[in-house]
Amino acid sequence: MALPFSSPSTLRTVCSTKPTPPSSLLSIRDACCRISNGAKAGLVSINVRSWKSSGNYVAVQVGVRSITSNVSSVEQLRGMRRATLRCATIEEIEAQKSKVEKDVKDRMQKAIESLLSNFNSIRTGRANPSMLDRIEVEYYGTPVSLKSIAQISTPDSNSFLVQPYDKSSLKLIEKAIVSSDVGLSPNNDGEVIRMSLPQLTSDRRKELSKVVAKQAEEGKVALRNIRRDGLKAYEKLEKEKKLSEDNVKDFSSDLQKVTDEYMKKVESLCKQKEKELLTV
Repeated sequence: MALPFSSPSTLRTVCSTKPTPPSSLLSIRDACCRISNGAKAGLVSINVRSWKSSGNYVAVQVGVRSITSNVSSVEQLRGMRRATLRCATIEEIEAQKSKVEKDVKDRMQKAIESLLSNFNSIRTGRANPSMLDRIEVEYYGTPVSLKSIAQISTPDSNSFLVQPYDKSSLKLIEKAIVSSDVGLSPNNDGEVIRMSLPQLTSDRRKELSKVVAKQAEEGKVALRNIRRDGLKAYEKLEKEKKLSEDNVKDFSSDLQKVTDEYMKKVESLCKQKEKELLTV
């Protein structure tokens, strides 16, 4: 007789190195089984008295407590005392964990890269082409990034040189720079656009530091949301009987450690950017 194992977490308790043997080691409620002649016996409630394992199967000695059936040979089922439970292997459990954890780490790494891109777009004391990364130009009715339609260079530490691949886009680029929040005044000579980086005032540096702190907090919120999605994925696997309750608790703890690791990366990037801003 084969019974579906409806409570994987309970089996882990059975496998404890220091169990306190109760009269009934494991209870399986509402299991559906068949008797030897193939007739469906309906719902049964079983107590496990003893067990032994082989591979990812557990053979148990059981006692049938109650039966809901319309078959005539109920007594035949009552006399049955052996069952086999199919349990997930360690490899299967680890595979489920690895899949969720990999997705979480990939998404968290992308969140870190996005935060770094935002930090790079905030101007400090020196000209950096990445400061113009967030500028979009309405090119032939489609918004495109400035760096995709022009070559951006820094002739010196205080100036930018924007050379479009298509000279007809010069005015569009100029308009996009003016309407952006980079705080630069473009000089269009008909061939290229030149811009000088004005010196940052102390007040402006403090304002930008607040922007950095806000973006860092948004990055942390993104990481927490990704962790939440990971927890939901584990809970879904538990409902599908692919993970036990104890598995979910252990993996959730590991997921928190991963989150803490990426939180530290956010804090490190934030401190580094604030240092750049406040260094005159």
